[in-house]
Amino acid sequence: MAKGNINVSVENIFPLIKKFLYSDHEIFLRELISNGTDATLKLKHLTSIGESKSEYGNPFIEVKIDKEGKKLHIIDQGLGMTAEEVEKYINQVAFSGAEEFLDKYKDSAKDSGIIGHFGLGFYSAFMVAEKVEILTKSHKADEPAAHWVCDGSPEFTLDTCDKQDRGTEIILHIAEDSTEFLEDSRISALLQKYNKFMPIPIKFGTKEETLPLPEDAKEDATPEKITVDNFINNPNPAWTKQPTELEDKDYKSFYRELYPTQFEEPLFHIHLNVDYPFNLTGILYFPKMTQDMAMQKDKIQLYQNQVYVTDNVEGIVPEFLTMLRGVIDSPDIPLNVSRSYLQADGAVKKISSYITRKVADKLKSLFNENREDFESKWNDIKVVIEYGMLSEDKFFEKADAFALYPTVDGNYYTYEELTEKIKENQTDKDGKLILLYASDTDAQHTYIEAAKAKNYEVLLLDSPIVSHLMQKLESTKENITFARVDADSIDKLIKKEDTAISKLSEDETKTLDELLKEVIPSEKFMVQLEALDSDAAPFMITQPEFMRRMKEMQASGGGGMFGMGNMPEMYNLVVNTNSALVGDILATEAKEKKEQLITQSLDLARLSQGLLKGKELSDFIKRSYEMIK
Repeated sequence: MAKGNINVSVENIFPLIKKFLYSDHEIFLRELISNGTDATLKLKHLTSIGESKSEYGNPFIEVKIDKEGKKLHIIDQGLGMTAEEVEKYINQVAFSGAEEFLDKYKDSAKDSGIIGHFGLGFYSAFMVAEKVEILTKSHKADEPAAHWVCDGSPEFTLDTCDKQDRGTEIILHIAEDSTEFLEDSRISALLQKYNKFMPIPIKFGTKEETLPLPEDAKEDATPEKITVDNFINNPNPAWTKQPTELEDKDYKSFYRELYPTQFEEPLFHIHLNVDYPFNLTGILYFPKMTQDMAMQKDKIQLYQNQVYVTDNVEGIVPEFLTMLRGVIDSPDIPLNVSRSYLQADGAVKKISSYITRKVADKLKSLFNENREDFESKWNDIKVVIEYGMLSEDKFFEKADAFALYPTVDGNYYTYEELTEKIKENQTDKDGKLILLYASDTDAQHTYIEAAKAKNYEVLLLDSPIVSHLMQKLESTKENITFARVDADSIDKLIKKEDTAISKLSEDETKTLDELLKEVIPSEKFMVQLEALDSDAAPFMITQPEFMRRMKEMQASGGGGMFGMGNMPEMYNLVVNTNSALVGDILATEAKEKKEQLITQSLDLARLSQGLLKGKELSDFIKRSYEMIK
């Protein structure tokens, strides 16, 4: 029997591992199963090139709990180790066996799927175990099995043992503060989280299966139940296959496998598959979007050679795509020693750019292949696309080919189609193209109808970030501006040369102005007398586009002017000097009656904007009944 000290550069690395090296103790199981997977894939490679005489067979990894003995076993049927290899790979911390193996067989092992880059992975066992044993037998037939034991100090023992089967068994003697890892439910949940798609089958206990009844079975026949091995993983998930091997139903089935509690089908998917200048595979899904963008985030899972790493993919996936779902798998994403955090570097930036481009290309092809279907899904995906246009300049450039601008009438235009359609009718006297829009068809119905009466197209832009997007479009596109239909009277939103002439004389206009200022609260409304069409609304409340948009941008995060969100609501009251009602107000002799007509007209305008509430609404209803008696 050999005894010795593990070759570490600090007095005792184990407390360091337990406290600092890994962010979460539960990942010990992922690391140990990853090592077992590596050992199995290495054996597969060596047998395939004739360097191992061992029979590969159908190996699997088994996880067993011994609750009474307070032990957890992880057993693989991989290539195993000789005593000399245990000395080299286990006792010399941070010497990576996988790295050396890949280097030795770099040409033929390129696609063997070996996970390990991290020599410290095995030592994560000491986060939960007070003692660890290794029983291992090499695939080299004439080598005796080895037995290594360490109690969490730098001291170890290494001896021979009578293990007959090829492979490695790791026995963790679970520490008192980690007995949760002796519970079936806890281990089962961890296997589901980290190892659901590992490339080697993983067995954890047994399960009961019901056999189907034979066709000639009697009506009251009871189906037979049998006990079978419980394999918890799918070693060949959809993203490891070529897109040509998969049909739409396969992608939907995989989505349900990833998100078993998600009942809605994804809208569409994007299959990522690239091997140069980096290696990346994956499938991204567009789910139906909600207005709460924070709720949508962190649903993409990052894997490294089918080993789950994290669902925090910021930095790899552009931020606007973190609202998608699915899987990304890349051995080229650099991780720290615990595989838990990403390190920003050039490779990651290239991967992010590739994903952005791939998503844009897919959206363009979906739009071109079936525009009607794309339009029907627009409301469910627009937030992601608008967010992308705001945050990624390259995506913004590509989005002209598929970003849609819906109208209140349910028509959809690309930017080019829209500007071509409206340029003749909606260009103002200064040559600027005015894109009218509404954000709420019910609340802004009166204003929409006024615009449609002039054959103007009104867009329906109602996503939470549309104010930011309009700002970007105005600064990027030439000579355009967005104006919400209730930002001013329609004639002022799109100013033409032929302005209407007021029916009121100069003296009448002055009298009306003084009268309005006496009745209408100046701290809430800025009164504007305007000569509009005689059939336009007599009193109309508008909110200046600039101020309202700045407040909206600040409310939805970022943008806007500092402090704008706290400014009191200020509205314009546009009074149409050409309306019959305004003429009637001026012609009314009794001052009290005049004031009543002005107050009633103002309240009607406020009512149309949803601004009449509480006591003011009660007073308005009471007054209205008085007036129609």
